[in-house]
Amino acid sequence: MTLLEACRYGERELKRAGVPEAGLNAWLLLEYVSGCSRSHYLAYQEEELSEEAKRRFLEVIERRSKRVPLQYITGTQEFMGHSFLVSDQVLIPRQDTEVLVEEVLKVLKPGMRFLDLCTGSGCILLSLLLGCPGAVGVGSDISLPALKIAEKNRALLGQEALLLESDLFEHVEGAFDLIVSNPPYIKSQEILGLMEEVRMFEPVSALDGHEDGLYFYGRIARESCSYLKAGGRLYLEIGWDQGQAVPELLREQGFQEIEVKKDLAGLDRVVTGVLRN
Repeated sequence: MTLLEACRYGERELKRAGVPEAGLNAWLLLEYVSGCSRSHYLAYQEEELSEEAKRRFLEVIERRSKRVPLQYITGTQEFMGHSFLVSDQVLIPRQDTEVLVEEVLKVLKPGMRFLDLCTGSGCILLSLLLGCPGAVGVGSDISLPALKIAEKNRALLGQEALLLESDLFEHVEGAFDLIVSNPPYIKSQEILGLMEEVRMFEPVSALDGHEDGLYFYGRIARESCSYLKAGGRLYLEIGWDQGQAVPELLREQGFQEIEVKKDLAGLDRVVTGVLRN
């Protein structure tokens, strides 16, 4: 099987399985198993794959055909210009969440202490530390397997951060200048309608925001008041239809200067508020 034959075969099989962007997926999986660069592929399309590379390619195409997310196959995902390790124990970092990080970086300064709730892979926590050297970060997650991935990313990216197994604030200590979170926010009844890659493979505990999708926002808004310094700010990623409900939860807890930020698609994506004690 040549490189060209492999790419065409992969695209054909993935299209048959209904995988979006089948051609791109086939190429990325070929690159993953062969180490072949795009320029090398274009120059040497008739080059034969080794038997080992062919075996692995057929295997990953079969997995992707079953809708296993590409990132869980390759084990990595780019986020904020950095490569993060991922597994089916954590949500795959998404570009929408970069808006949250960018908003926090506007106010985060060296010496500030911040908390990332529901840290998962650690992509938010570690991207903030990389974007603001000298800041002090703590990440908490209820999932120990997720924290194992965050630990690997912490080492890979050479950052220092405290990681805690904690149900939100359960084992958190001290006060913070900023609290940030991308909590589960999908309504329970909507999970079955998600695309197969998400519904079948991403951890439900990181998706399910209970009946109305607002359960964790309510808890974070209430409990963060005991952990934010006076004048501290809370940042939350939200679903596109939560731009009114979540700010109201913050107002009920005394937050002021509440703002809703939009993502690149023009959808409500981040809610922020200041706690004036």
